[in-house]
Amino acid sequence: MALVVITACSDTTTTTPTEPTESEVTIGSQTWMTRNLDVAFFRNGDTIPEVRTNAEWTQAAREQRAAWCYYNNDPANGKQYGKLYNWYAVHDPRGLAPTGMRVATLNDWQLLVQELGGGQKAGLYLKASVGWANVSNGNNSSGFWAVPGGARDNDNFGLLGTFASIWTSTDDDSLHAWHVILSSSGKDVLTYSQEKSRGRSVRCIKE
Repeated sequence: MALVVITACSDTTTTTPTEPTESEVTIGSQTWMTRNLDVAFFRNGDTIPEVRTNAEWTQAAREQRAAWCYYNNDPANGKQYGKLYNWYAVHDPRGLAPTGMRVATLNDWQLLVQELGGGQKAGLYLKASVGWANVSNGNNSSGFWAVPGGARDNDNFGLLGTFASIWTSTDDDSLHAWHVILSSSGKDVLTYSQEKSRGRSVRCIKE
């Protein structure tokens, strides 16, 4: 198993069984955040627009503007799963990631998966030990704590509890970018090119 070093959170807020108790984890040569991103401001202080309606979400994508939402527009989901962002927020030059971090690239994810034994079994070590449907939890031995935060596909939400769908900062073409999928159906970690308009979780890595 890869070297894992855990860094404790600075705050002492009581956590639930479905929350990690660490803010960062080092896996091999990489240091990752242990939570999905949950910010409403760019690094320069500008507000990232929250978009609720399907029409507004589609319009933001048409204009290639950054947007975020909670799953089902319910702030309670943000506490466990973070926010869902379109890829235009990921790519915005004002900076989506907190200072000292960046949104992980496709290559970052590939290195992580390789460190944990390859794409056919790394999901077991990345997935949280609770919260996945069909009792298909991981063992979280990496400390990464991947949670099934679902997705927004323009006009609907879906897959909460069954899929972690996470943007990378790597684009594919003018309309598509790469994202990573972990599911309740197995141990695989998969990568797909997806429309930039979609709402996905984001994970950051230390610069």
